[in-house]
Amino acid sequence: MKYIYAIFLVSCAFLQAGNLNAQTVTGAGSSAAAPIYRSWAKAYAKATGAHVDYDPVGSSAGMKKIQQQAVGFGATDVYPTEKDLIDHGLIALPVAITGISPIVNLPKVQNAQLRLTGDVLSRIFMGEISRWNAPEITALNPDVSLPDLAIQVVVRADGSGTTYNFADYLGKVSPKWKSSYGAKTSIPWPQGFLAFKGSDGVAKGVRDTAGAIGYVDFGYVAEYGLAAVQMKNAEGVFVKPSIDAFKAALANSEWSATGAFHQTLTQKSGKSVWPITMGTFVVFPKVTDTPEQTTQALKFIIWSFLNGDTLVQENNFVRLPDRVQASAFKVITSIRNKNGNPLGMSLISSSNSMQH
Repeated sequence: MKYIYAIFLVSCAFLQAGNLNAQTVTGAGSSAAAPIYRSWAKAYAKATGAHVDYDPVGSSAGMKKIQQQAVGFGATDVYPTEKDLIDHGLIALPVAITGISPIVNLPKVQNAQLRLTGDVLSRIFMGEISRWNAPEITALNPDVSLPDLAIQVVVRADGSGTTYNFADYLGKVSPKWKSSYGAKTSIPWPQGFLAFKGSDGVAKGVRDTAGAIGYVDFGYVAEYGLAAVQMKNAEGVFVKPSIDAFKAALANSEWSATGAFHQTLTQKSGKSVWPITMGTFVVFPKVTDTPEQTTQALKFIIWSFLNGDTLVQENNFVRLPDRVQASAFKVITSIRNKNGNPLGMSLISSSNSMQH
């Protein structure tokens, strides 16, 4: 609780300092997390007058921008490796939990009606199963009228944290996928797949292509009126993507047990668990060359931690457990300017000086 209280103190100081000179907050990265940042930005602008300019260019591009300190914060759905954090002088902390949903565009197939296993899904995305009435798919869906139609596989063209977590899951259920592709932000997809930039691009690609299958953050399913897929989880139970299913994965993870947030959340145990759950992260320079830019971004993120829980849930994401938020705040306190001064602490000091 002392860390949650400390967040409150820092947030108050940030907002008092920020209201004197509201500026633009800049961020770039994850397109899956874009709905959260859009909602937070709208609420933050109303509360503080500050404008948030978030560019959903994908996790890989967001990481490049924050490495260059071209933006106040980067956003990624992949926790960076320790080597990347050290080499580029970065810190990362989680923002929320979500899930990746396979989506389909099939005649007469409704949302969450089609059932797939991880093995079948991996074979589709390796190009080994190419028609919707293939025996492997019909055996899982005896009550669904599947067409004799070619499968149009829709994938990400850009470096994507969604792709990384999707590939991480497929590697856990398919030894062939693991040895052929592994978990990467960019995959050398088979020839003939339809590739689009961003989660919006994949969502539109599936929506507009008969016989398509793709993968997006769950929030895009309702936004684009898409048909999600049921997946067989680690316990052998078919489950639908949902907030409760993402919460179940979080509850059965190291995140909840220890407050650590470095491991992926795919293929966790539990009967109600969604198997393709993932975290999304914000990234800052550990020592900033642009303290004003970083400070503005920190104000926004900390304010959002304190005030954005409802908005997280409205966008079909799961809020961080208190233990994880506390761990995240400890990471925030390590951010310093080039003189070695902690940004948060210096703002508290200046705020206290103004009060006396």
